[in-house]
Amino acid sequence: MNSSPGLKVVVIGATGNVGTSVIDALSRESAIAEIIGVARRPSNWNPSHTTFLTADAAHDDMNEVVRGADVVVHLAWLFQPTHRPQHTWTNNVLGAIRVFEAAAAESVPAVVYASSVAAYSPGPSDRKVDEKWPTHGWPAAAYPREKAYLERWLDTYETRHPSIRVVRMRPGFIFKRESATSQRRLFLGPLLPRRLVRPDRIPLVPFVNDLRVQVLHTEDAAAAYAAAVVNPVHGAFNLAAEPPVDGAFLAQAFGARGVRVAPFIVRSAVAVGWHLHLIPASPGLFETVLQIPLMDCSRARDELSWTPRHSPQETLDEFLLGVHDGAGLPTPPLHPDTTANRLREFATGVGQQA
Repeated sequence: MNSSPGLKVVVIGATGNVGTSVIDALSRESAIAEIIGVARRPSNWNPSHTTFLTADAAHDDMNEVVRGADVVVHLAWLFQPTHRPQHTWTNNVLGAIRVFEAAAAESVPAVVYASSVAAYSPGPSDRKVDEKWPTHGWPAAAYPREKAYLERWLDTYETRHPSIRVVRMRPGFIFKRESATSQRRLFLGPLLPRRLVRPDRIPLVPFVNDLRVQVLHTEDAAAAYAAAVVNPVHGAFNLAAEPPVDGAFLAQAFGARGVRVAPFIVRSAVAVGWHLHLIPASPGLFETVLQIPLMDCSRARDELSWTPRHSPQETLDEFLLGVHDGAGLPTPPLHPDTTANRLREFATGVGQQA
Protein backbone atom coordinates (compact mmCIF):
# COMPACT_ATOMS: atom_id res chain seq x y z
CA MET A 1 0.00 0.00 0.00
CA ASN A 2 2.97 2.40 0.09
CA SER A 3 3.36 5.24 -2.35
CA SER A 4 6.58 5.91 -4.22
CA PRO A 5 9.70 6.40 -2.04
CA GLY A 6 11.50 9.65 -1.38
CA LEU A 7 8.70 11.79 0.05
CA LYS A 8 9.42 15.18 1.58
CA VAL A 9 6.97 15.87 4.41
CA VAL A 10 6.49 19.23 6.12
CA VAL A 11 4.86 19.04 9.57
CA ILE A 12 3.50 22.37 10.80
CA GLY A 13 2.94 22.40 14.55
CA ALA A 14 5.68 19.82 15.09
CA THR A 15 6.50 20.36 18.76
CA GLY A 16 3.15 19.82 20.49
CA ASN A 17 1.32 16.73 21.74
CA VAL A 18 0.45 15.31 18.31
CA GLY A 19 3.32 16.84 16.37
CA THR A 20 6.09 15.23 18.41
CA SER A 21 4.53 11.79 17.96
CA VAL A 22 3.84 12.37 14.25
CA ILE A 23 7.51 13.24 13.74
CA ASP A 24 8.49 10.00 15.48
CA ALA A 25 6.04 7.96 13.41
CA LEU A 26 7.15 9.50 10.12
CA SER A 27 10.82 8.87 10.92
CA ARG A 28 10.09 5.13 10.88
CA GLU A 29 8.53 5.20 7.40
CA SER A 30 10.88 3.98 4.67
CA ALA A 31 8.91 5.87 2.02
CA ILE A 32 9.88 9.22 3.56
CA ALA A 33 13.21 10.77 2.63
CA GLU A 34 12.98 14.14 4.39
CA ILE A 35 10.99 15.57 7.31
CA ILE A 36 10.75 19.30 7.98
CA GLY A 37 9.34 20.19 11.39
CA VAL A 38 7.87 23.67 11.69
CA ALA A 39 7.03 25.46 14.95
CA ARG A 40 6.51 29.11 15.86
CA ARG A 41 9.04 28.88 18.72
CA PRO A 42 12.46 27.16 18.73
CA SER A 43 13.02 24.18 21.03
CA ASN A 44 15.76 21.92 22.37
CA TRP A 45 14.06 18.78 21.05
CA ASN A 46 16.16 17.12 18.34
CA PRO A 47 14.57 13.96 16.93
CA SER A 48 16.35 12.00 14.25
CA HIS A 49 15.73 12.46 10.52
CA THR A 50 14.15 15.90 11.06
CA THR A 51 15.18 19.44 10.17
CA PHE A 52 13.43 22.23 12.10
CA LEU A 53 12.28 25.65 10.92
CA THR A 54 10.85 28.44 13.07
CA ALA A 55 7.80 29.99 11.42
CA ASP A 56 4.40 31.29 12.50
CA ALA A 57 1.61 30.15 10.18
CA ALA A 58 -0.48 33.21 11.00
CA HIS A 59 2.19 35.75 9.99
CA ASP A 60 5.22 34.32 8.16
CA ASP A 61 5.74 33.38 4.51
CA MET A 62 4.35 29.84 4.32
CA ASN A 63 5.01 29.48 0.59
CA GLU A 64 8.70 29.25 1.31
CA VAL A 65 8.08 26.79 4.16
CA VAL A 66 6.05 24.29 2.10
CA ARG A 67 7.94 24.70 -1.20
CA GLY A 68 9.05 21.33 -2.59
CA ALA A 69 6.95 19.28 -0.18
CA ASP A 70 5.12 16.15 -1.28
CA VAL A 71 2.84 16.26 1.76
CA VAL A 72 2.05 19.02 4.26
CA VAL A 73 0.71 17.90 7.65
CA HIS A 74 -0.98 20.81 9.40
CA LEU A 75 -1.30 20.40 13.19
CA ALA A 76 -0.66 23.90 14.57
CA TRP A 77 -3.42 24.93 16.97
CA LEU A 78 -3.87 27.18 20.02
CA PHE A 79 -6.37 26.26 22.75
CA GLN A 80 -5.47 29.35 24.77
CA PRO A 81 -6.14 32.17 25.43
CA THR A 82 -9.83 31.26 25.79
CA HIS A 83 -10.53 34.77 27.07
CA ARG A 84 -9.37 36.23 23.73
CA PRO A 85 -11.06 34.16 20.99
CA GLN A 86 -9.96 36.63 18.31
CA HIS A 87 -6.37 35.58 19.05
CA THR A 88 -7.06 31.86 18.58
CA TRP A 89 -9.10 32.62 15.44
CA THR A 90 -6.14 34.42 13.89
CA ASN A 91 -3.81 31.48 14.55
CA ASN A 92 -6.15 28.54 14.12
CA VAL A 93 -8.38 29.59 11.25
CA LEU A 94 -6.51 32.30 9.35
CA GLY A 95 -3.17 30.57 9.94
CA ALA A 96 -4.50 27.27 8.62
CA ILE A 97 -5.97 28.97 5.56
CA ARG A 98 -2.58 30.57 4.85
CA VAL A 99 -0.96 27.13 5.00
CA PHE A 100 -3.53 25.54 2.68
CA GLU A 101 -3.30 28.42 0.19
CA ALA A 102 0.49 28.20 0.24
CA ALA A 103 0.28 24.46 -0.46
CA ALA A 104 -1.91 25.14 -3.48
CA ALA A 105 0.34 27.95 -4.73
CA GLU A 106 3.40 25.67 -4.47
CA SER A 107 1.62 22.70 -6.11
CA VAL A 108 1.96 20.45 -3.06
CA PRO A 109 0.22 17.17 -3.98
CA ALA A 110 -1.27 16.36 -0.56
CA VAL A 111 -2.43 18.06 2.65
CA VAL A 112 -3.23 16.20 5.89
CA TYR A 113 -5.15 18.37 8.36
CA ALA A 114 -5.88 17.86 12.07
CA SER A 115 -9.61 18.30 12.43
CA SER A 116 -11.41 16.90 15.50
CA VAL A 117 -14.44 15.07 16.84
CA ALA A 118 -15.43 18.56 18.03
CA ALA A 119 -16.12 19.53 14.41
CA TYR A 120 -19.16 17.26 14.42
CA SER A 121 -22.68 18.45 15.09
CA PRO A 122 -24.42 16.93 18.13
CA GLY A 123 -25.14 13.28 17.39
CA PRO A 124 -27.53 10.49 18.37
CA SER A 125 -27.22 8.78 21.74
CA ASP A 126 -28.01 5.29 20.47
CA ARG A 127 -25.36 4.83 17.74
CA LYS A 128 -21.98 5.98 16.50
CA VAL A 129 -21.57 8.31 13.54
CA ASP A 130 -19.33 7.88 10.53
CA GLU A 131 -17.46 10.54 8.57
CA LYS A 132 -20.62 11.61 6.71
CA TRP A 133 -22.15 13.09 9.87
CA PRO A 134 -22.57 16.91 9.61
CA THR A 135 -19.61 18.98 10.79
CA HIS A 136 -21.24 22.17 12.04
CA GLY A 137 -19.67 21.96 15.48
CA TRP A 138 -21.10 23.49 18.66
CA PRO A 139 -21.34 27.30 18.52
CA ALA A 140 -20.84 27.96 22.25
CA ALA A 141 -17.05 27.54 22.23
CA ALA A 142 -14.22 28.78 20.04
CA TYR A 143 -12.62 25.36 19.52
CA PRO A 144 -15.58 23.63 17.78
CA ARG A 145 -16.49 26.83 15.92
CA GLU A 146 -13.00 27.05 14.47
CA LYS A 147 -12.84 23.36 13.57
CA ALA A 148 -16.27 23.50 11.89
CA TYR A 149 -15.39 26.66 9.96
CA LEU A 150 -12.28 25.02 8.51
CA GLU A 151 -14.29 21.96 7.49
CA ARG A 152 -16.55 24.23 5.41
CA TRP A 153 -13.56 26.13 4.03
CA LEU A 154 -11.86 22.89 2.99
CA ASP A 155 -15.01 21.81 1.15
CA THR A 156 -14.54 24.81 -1.14
CA TYR A 157 -10.77 24.34 -1.27
CA GLU A 158 -11.16 20.79 -2.58
CA THR A 159 -13.50 22.06 -5.28
CA ARG A 160 -11.01 24.76 -6.31
CA HIS A 161 -8.01 22.41 -6.18
CA PRO A 162 -9.16 18.93 -7.25
CA SER A 163 -5.59 17.79 -7.89
CA ILE A 164 -4.66 18.13 -4.19
CA ARG A 165 -5.22 15.08 -2.02
CA VAL A 166 -6.88 16.42 1.14
CA VAL A 167 -7.11 14.25 4.26
CA ARG A 168 -8.98 15.35 7.38
CA MET A 169 -8.20 13.51 10.60
CA ARG A 170 -10.98 13.65 13.23
CA PRO A 171 -9.58 12.16 16.44
CA GLY A 172 -11.17 11.94 19.85
CA PHE A 173 -9.34 13.17 22.96
CA ILE A 174 -5.60 12.51 22.60
CA PHE A 175 -3.24 11.87 25.52
CA LYS A 176 0.26 10.64 26.28
CA ARG A 177 2.63 10.89 29.22
CA GLU A 178 4.69 13.68 27.69
CA SER A 179 1.60 15.84 27.04
CA ALA A 180 0.36 15.63 30.64
CA THR A 181 1.83 18.90 31.92
CA SER A 182 0.77 20.76 28.79
CA GLN A 183 -2.82 19.56 29.05
CA ARG A 184 -2.93 20.24 32.80
CA ARG A 185 -1.77 23.76 32.02
CA LEU A 186 -4.22 24.31 29.15
CA PHE A 187 -7.36 22.93 30.75
CA LEU A 188 -6.97 22.61 34.54
CA GLY A 189 -4.50 25.32 35.46
CA PRO A 190 -1.76 25.74 38.07
CA LEU A 191 -4.03 25.18 41.09
CA LEU A 192 -4.22 21.43 40.48
CA PRO A 193 -1.93 19.68 43.03
CA ARG A 194 -0.15 17.25 40.73
CA ARG A 195 1.29 15.14 43.55
CA LEU A 196 -2.25 14.00 44.40
CA VAL A 197 -2.99 12.89 40.84
CA ARG A 198 -2.45 9.16 40.47
CA PRO A 199 -4.74 6.43 39.14
CA ASP A 200 -4.66 4.71 42.55
CA ARG A 201 -5.38 7.90 44.51
CA ILE A 202 -8.67 8.95 42.94
CA PRO A 203 -11.40 8.29 45.57
CA LEU A 204 -14.42 9.68 43.69
CA VAL A 205 -15.47 9.86 40.05
CA PRO A 206 -18.41 12.05 38.95
CA PHE A 207 -21.20 10.46 36.92
CA VAL A 208 -22.50 13.19 34.61
CA ASN A 209 -25.43 12.40 32.33
CA ASP A 210 -24.53 12.46 28.61
CA LEU A 211 -20.81 12.71 29.39
CA ARG A 212 -19.14 10.03 27.27
CA VAL A 213 -15.96 10.57 25.31
CA GLN A 214 -13.57 8.57 23.16
CA VAL A 215 -9.88 8.77 23.96
CA LEU A 216 -6.78 7.82 22.01
CA HIS A 217 -3.11 7.50 22.76
CA THR A 218 -1.10 10.08 20.84
CA GLU A 219 1.16 7.38 19.40
CA ASP A 220 -1.89 5.67 17.89
CA ALA A 221 -3.12 8.94 16.41
CA ALA A 222 0.35 9.52 14.95
CA ALA A 223 0.37 6.07 13.36
CA ALA A 224 -2.83 7.00 11.51
CA TYR A 225 -1.30 10.29 10.34
CA ALA A 226 1.78 8.48 9.03
CA ALA A 227 -0.43 6.00 7.18
CA ALA A 228 -2.36 8.87 5.61
CA VAL A 229 0.90 10.47 4.47
CA VAL A 230 2.34 7.44 2.69
CA ASN A 231 -0.88 5.94 1.27
CA PRO A 232 -3.02 7.46 -1.50
CA VAL A 233 -6.12 8.02 0.65
CA HIS A 234 -8.27 11.12 0.85
CA GLY A 235 -11.25 12.42 2.80
CA ALA A 236 -12.03 12.23 6.52
CA PHE A 237 -11.05 9.59 9.07
CA ASN A 238 -12.46 9.14 12.56
CA LEU A 239 -9.84 8.07 15.11
CA ALA A 240 -10.60 6.65 18.57
CA ALA A 241 -10.00 3.63 20.77
CA GLU A 242 -12.66 1.44 22.34
CA PRO A 243 -14.55 1.45 24.63
CA PRO A 244 -15.89 4.98 25.19
CA VAL A 245 -15.08 6.54 28.54
CA ASP A 246 -17.78 7.62 30.99
CA GLY A 247 -18.09 7.84 34.77
CA ALA A 248 -18.76 4.13 35.20
CA PHE A 249 -15.69 3.26 33.12
CA LEU A 250 -13.47 5.58 35.18
CA ALA A 251 -14.80 4.33 38.49
CA GLN A 252 -14.04 0.74 37.55
CA ALA A 253 -10.67 1.61 36.00
CA PHE A 254 -9.44 3.50 39.06
CA GLY A 255 -11.22 1.54 41.77
CA ALA A 256 -13.10 4.69 42.78
CA ARG A 257 -16.64 5.37 43.97
CA GLY A 258 -19.00 7.00 41.49
CA VAL A 259 -20.97 10.06 42.53
CA ARG A 260 -23.82 11.30 40.34
CA VAL A 261 -23.53 15.01 39.53
CA ALA A 262 -26.02 17.06 37.53
CA PRO A 263 -24.51 18.70 34.43
CA PHE A 264 -25.63 22.18 35.54
CA ILE A 265 -23.52 21.90 38.69
CA VAL A 266 -20.37 21.15 36.70
CA ARG A 267 -21.28 23.78 34.13
CA SER A 268 -21.75 26.41 36.84
CA ALA A 269 -18.52 25.49 38.62
CA VAL A 270 -16.53 25.69 35.39
CA ALA A 271 -18.12 29.04 34.51
CA VAL A 272 -17.25 30.54 37.90
CA GLY A 273 -13.68 29.20 37.78
CA TRP A 274 -13.15 30.48 34.25
CA HIS A 275 -14.56 33.97 34.88
CA LEU A 276 -12.42 34.28 38.02
CA HIS A 277 -9.33 33.09 36.09
CA LEU A 278 -8.93 30.09 38.40
CA ILE A 279 -9.08 27.55 35.57
CA PRO A 280 -8.26 28.03 31.88
CA ALA A 281 -10.99 25.79 30.39
CA SER A 282 -14.05 27.78 29.30
CA PRO A 283 -17.62 26.68 30.11
CA GLY A 284 -18.20 26.33 26.38
CA LEU A 285 -15.61 23.55 26.23
CA PHE A 286 -17.50 21.56 28.86
CA GLU A 287 -20.72 22.06 26.91
CA THR A 288 -18.93 20.87 23.76
CA VAL A 289 -17.93 17.61 25.47
CA LEU A 290 -21.60 16.98 26.35
CA GLN A 291 -22.66 17.49 22.72
CA ILE A 292 -20.10 15.57 20.64
CA PRO A 293 -21.15 12.22 19.19
CA LEU A 294 -19.39 8.88 19.47
CA MET A 295 -17.50 7.99 16.29
CA ASP A 296 -17.41 4.88 14.13
CA CYS A 297 -13.77 4.34 13.14
CA SER A 298 -14.30 1.59 10.57
CA ARG A 299 -12.96 3.63 7.68
CA ALA A 300 -9.56 4.16 9.32
CA ARG A 301 -9.36 0.44 10.06
CA ASP A 302 -10.29 -0.55 6.51
CA GLU A 303 -8.40 2.05 4.43
CA LEU A 304 -5.42 2.83 6.66
CA SER A 305 -5.05 -0.69 8.11
CA TRP A 306 -5.13 1.13 11.45
CA THR A 307 -5.91 -0.33 14.86
CA PRO A 308 -5.11 1.42 18.18
CA ARG A 309 -2.45 -0.38 20.21
CA HIS A 310 -3.31 1.29 23.53
CA SER A 311 -6.57 0.80 25.42
CA PRO A 312 -8.31 3.84 26.95
CA GLN A 313 -7.36 2.65 30.43
CA GLU A 314 -3.69 2.30 29.48
CA THR A 315 -3.75 5.76 27.93
CA LEU A 316 -5.40 7.42 30.92
CA ASP A 317 -3.16 5.62 33.43
CA GLU A 318 -0.09 6.83 31.56
CA PHE A 319 -1.46 10.36 31.31
CA LEU A 320 -2.36 10.64 35.01
CA LEU A 321 1.07 9.39 36.04
CA GLY A 322 2.50 11.99 33.69
CA VAL A 323 0.52 14.71 35.49
CA HIS A 324 1.76 13.36 38.84
CA ASP A 325 5.38 13.33 37.66
CA GLY A 326 5.22 16.67 35.84
CA ALA A 327 6.23 14.96 32.61
CA GLY A 328 7.00 16.77 29.39
CA LEU A 329 9.48 17.29 26.55
CA PRO A 330 11.99 20.08 25.87
CA THR A 331 9.64 22.03 23.59
CA PRO A 332 7.72 25.22 24.48
CA PRO A 333 4.27 23.55 24.24
CA LEU A 334 5.32 20.48 26.28
CA HIS A 335 7.76 21.87 28.83
CA PRO A 336 7.74 19.90 32.12
CA ASP A 337 6.07 21.00 35.34
CA THR A 338 8.38 23.02 37.59
CA THR A 339 7.83 25.58 40.34
CA ALA A 340 9.15 28.33 38.08
CA ASN A 341 6.77 27.37 35.29
CA ARG A 342 3.80 27.30 37.67
CA LEU A 343 4.66 30.77 38.94
CA ARG A 344 4.84 31.93 35.34
CA GLU A 345 1.30 30.61 34.76
CA PHE A 346 0.03 32.75 37.63
CA ALA A 347 2.07 35.77 36.55
CA THR A 348 0.80 35.72 32.94
CA GLY A 349 -2.82 35.03 33.94
CA VAL A 350 -4.56 31.64 34.05
CA GLY A 351 -6.14 30.98 30.68
CA GLN A 352 -4.19 33.75 28.97
CA GLN A 353 -1.12 31.92 27.70
CA ALA A 354 -0.88 31.46 23.96
